[in-house]
Amino acid sequence: MQILDPKVRRWTKSEYRQMAELGWFERQRVELVKGEVVLMSPQKPQHFAAIDRVTEVLRKAFGTNFWVRSQGPIDLRADSEPEPDMSVVAGRREDYTEHPKTAILLVEVSESSLAFDRHQKGELYAEAGIPEYWIVNLIDRVLEVYRDPGPASSSAAGFCYALTTTYTRQGLVTPVGLPSRSISVAELLG
Repeated sequence: MQILDPKVRRWTKSEYRQMAELGWFERQRVELVKGEVVLMSPQKPQHFAAIDRVTEVLRKAFGTNFWVRSQGPIDLRADSEPEPDMSVVAGRREDYTEHPKTAILLVEVSESSLAFDRHQKGELYAEAGIPEYWIVNLIDRVLEVYRDPGPASSSAAGFCYALTTTYTRQGLVTPVGLPSRSISVAELLG
């Protein structure tokens, strides 16, 4: 008798959107990551405050030539439409009629989802060629900065960021997409 492992049913972005329209995710926070519908944890006050703070800092730093989005979907591929806590895209809100397909910077505020954000989200963002990815790590009170995305045999997904830097409260970070401006890590961490 042959024993087979069960197959996982992956969803496309189109199917995911249809499920949402039919109310499958009513009162749930979900996102589509590599064909899987991921249920996101309810936001704790500290998490929400950090998202609000970081969004404000990024809007101030990037100015009017960039759209700093808070918890908006990014259309990365046929089976992925994640909703990073912040995304910085070139241009203004009025320049978009669909979800952006790329960003110059994606940011996740992480506490309970830290491992998922480091690995699954990091690999997805690296595969999509997002040049810079930040994790505001609420557990260790640091900023993790990931740069130089590309193929990697060491990654289960085949992609990762080659450069990782961890900044403490005393540090200054200069976004790749805004080389003329440094941001205080203390401002981001609160």
